[in-house]
Amino acid sequence: MKQLLTFAVVAGLLLLAGCNTVKGMGQDIKKAGESIEGAVKK
Repeated sequence: MKQLLTFAVVAGLLLLAGCNTVKGMGQDIKKAGESIEGAVKK
């Protein structure tokens, strides 16, 4: 559980650091969704 929380915090910080605008945040979320979708299809 502690590892999951740590991963979530790190992922959130990376997401916030990579997004300078709302548009950039939308693009990042879209890419994350595509990555998850690709992993599920495998």
